[in-house]
Amino acid sequence: QLQLVESGGGSVQAGGSLRLSCATSGYGSFCLAWFRQDSGKEREVVATLAPIGGNTSYADAVKGRFTISRDNAKNFLYLQMNGLKPEDTGIYYCAAYREYSVRCGNNANIYRHWGQGTQVTVSS
Repeated sequence: QLQLVESGGGSVQAGGSLRLSCATSGYGSFCLAWFRQDSGKEREVVATLAPIGGNTSYADAVKGRFTISRDNAKNFLYLQMNGLKPEDTGIYYCAAYREYSVRCGNNANIYRHWGQGTQVTVSS
């Protein structure tokens, strides 16, 4: 069973930066991702990281501003968020599903493991 615990959320002004962390525990090959959900909206993928080759993908809304990465030695997944905008506000979730591939899916329904979420609030 993979356990995920997020941290690093907070409140910032537009244009600011935050780095989210996700501590992972467990063994195996997993697709890793960050999702976000604002009140009244569906949960949407922000970025994914494939277990083979470390390939990444990003939602169009965050390309060029956000970076997903992992520290294998410390078992952490990160999301560096720069140039934050009010529309980035929401609860951010770390998620994973078991996979051995160079590409990960974007559909939340295929992710079997979820963290508890961390709130990010961006004010204008």
